[in-house]
Amino acid sequence: MKKLIFVGLLFSFLGTACSQQQNSVKKDGNKLNPTIEDYVKDKGYENYEIATLAGGCFWCIEAAFARIDGVEDAISGYSGGTTKHPTYYEVGGSKTGHAEAVRLYYDPSKIDYQTLLEIFFTAHDPRFPDREGNDVGPEYRSAIFFHNEAQKQAAETYIKKLLDDGTFKQIATEVTAYSNFWVAEDYHQDYYEYHPENPYVRNVSRPKVEAVKKKFAEILKDEFKK
Repeated sequence: MKKLIFVGLLFSFLGTACSQQQNSVKKDGNKLNPTIEDYVKDKGYENYEIATLAGGCFWCIEAAFARIDGVEDAISGYSGGTTKHPTYYEVGGSKTGHAEAVRLYYDPSKIDYQTLLEIFFTAHDPRFPDREGNDVGPEYRSAIFFHNEAQKQAAETYIKKLLDDGTFKQIATEVTAYSNFWVAEDYHQDYYEYHPENPYVRNVSRPKVEAVKKKFAEILKDEFKK
C-alpha cells in the first residue's frame, strides 16, 4: 500500500520508503480502529491541550514528538478523511481522504503550540503536495488540523515566516479545520522504539528524529538527553 518513487538504485537498495515496509508489519485483523475519544477516555488527559499534525509517515513524527518534554502522549492515526474506522491498508490505497497523522496531548505549562509547530517543520519536509520524501500519495500530505482559531492563526503566521525568511522556498502544508482522528493499529504505536532495526526507521526516521533532538536539545525529556 505504501508507494515508492524510485529515485535511484541506492534508495531501492536501502528500502527508504515507508511503502517498502508493508511486509514487516502485521496485516489488519477484525478489530476496528477506535476514535481518539474512545482511545483516551480513561487516560486522564482532560487537562492537556491537543494538536493534530500530519507530516508523512507517522512513525517519524510520533517518535520526534515523543522525545519532547511537555508532550504527554503522541498517538499515531488517521485524520482528515471521510472513511470511518479506516485501516492502514485502506488509507494506503489513497481513497479514504485520510492522512497519516499524530495526535498530541501536551502540557501548556511546559510547552506551547508555537514550539510544537517549530518541531513539526523540523521533523518533516513540507515542500511538496501529497508527498514527504519518498512516500507519495495524499495519505502522506503535510497538514495542520487546527482545533481553534488561535491554532489556525499561529500556523498561518509561522508558515509565512518560514517563507519570508527563506527557510523554505515553498510550503505545501494544508491548514485545515480538524474533523476527526482514528487511532492506528496497535503495531504502529511506538513503532520507532520497537523496531530500530527496520530499514525505513534506520535510514529515514532516525535522521529526522536526530535533527529534532539536536535543534531542541534543551527541551528533551531527561531519558533522551544523550
